[in-house]
Amino acid sequence: MTNLVLAIDDDKLIHHVIEQSLSQNCKLIHAKNGEQGLRLAIKYQPDIILLDVEMPGMSGFEVCERLKGGEHTADIPVMFLSSKGDISERMRGYNAGAADYIVKPFEGSELLARIKVLDDYRRQSVALKQDMQRAQITAEIAMTDSGDMGRIMRYVGQSYHAHDLNTLSEYFLEFFTPLNLEVALAFWYHNQAVFFSQEGAIQPIEQELLETNKDGSRFVDFGRRTIINYPKVSLLIKNMPTDDPALYGRFKDLLPHILEATNAKIKDMEVSEVALNKVEEIGLAFAQLSEQLSCIGEVYGNKVSELEEFVKQDAVKEALGEDYKASMESLCEHFAFVNDEFSIIRYKLGEITQVRQELIQSLNQMAKPWGEEEVPSQTDIELF
Repeated sequence: MTNLVLAIDDDKLIHHVIEQSLSQNCKLIHAKNGEQGLRLAIKYQPDIILLDVEMPGMSGFEVCERLKGGEHTADIPVMFLSSKGDISERMRGYNAGAADYIVKPFEGSELLARIKVLDDYRRQSVALKQDMQRAQITAEIAMTDSGDMGRIMRYVGQSYHAHDLNTLSEYFLEFFTPLNLEVALAFWYHNQAVFFSQEGAIQPIEQELLETNKDGSRFVDFGRRTIINYPKVSLLIKNMPTDDPALYGRFKDLLPHILEATNAKIKDMEVSEVALNKVEEIGLAFAQLSEQLSCIGEVYGNKVSELEEFVKQDAVKEALGEDYKASMESLCEHFAFVNDEFSIIRYKLGEITQVRQELIQSLNQMAKPWGEEEVPSQTDIELF
């Protein structure tokens, strides 16, 4: 759990609520305004900062922007505390650099739960930061001369061999590294949200923004952020170059191509998963039917044998007479024929079961992710 939390708020009651909620799990530092909070943040380097929005003097948004602009405080996750909960305020908080946003009044248990989420995000981000920096340097060098269409064509080829969301997300996020774009995304898979980020963990406020704007316009611009929506995928760009019209226009023309390809791929994955499940269900139904017929056939065969033995007895022959005996023999032949038909049906069901098993193996083989050595990455080769 978090070691050190800095709470910046001018309301003594809020400080009391925070103390009651977190004192058993965190060491707390309290600041009554933005100026004092900035000094304490630089001095103590807290793990998480809780920041009030409306304060006398410097507002929470201004404090957050200064924190994110500081060399020693830029990576500290900030959670805004505000009495306003509308989406415009949340977007403003996210633009200022916040990782989460909680509306007053709040329960202590809710605050603690969200602090734990932020702490997990912080730990994962720290662990992955160095790896991401090394990967970005390598990717930038390798992709300097690659054209946009070359990247798109390569991604489409990679996505063809991706049959699970984790693999697809790796190829998708890799696409943005040489473009110097920081992104997070959501796959809307079977109406369930699955989130990914270049940092390994997605911030709670990013998740909320993607969910809130899912059914909005194709492009949603706010500050230097842009959300691009497709039915099966939504992309959040954190550093859209709005101050460079040419580059901004290039990205807005380029990115729908990769999103459309991703949207089609996810639809295909959903259909394949449904088909595989249906094959499984049909196979189980055939297996159960085969087992039932096998049991019925066994009982039926035993009864036919008993009847044949009974008819063959001399005493029965004499008692029944020639006409009735002939009828019984004919009936036995009929039962024997039906028993043979049962055997053929069981044999055919066995063949169907075998074909079904081979089909499942084939579908599973198709859905098996390829190894990295079999699919070139965005940094392996250049097309242009």
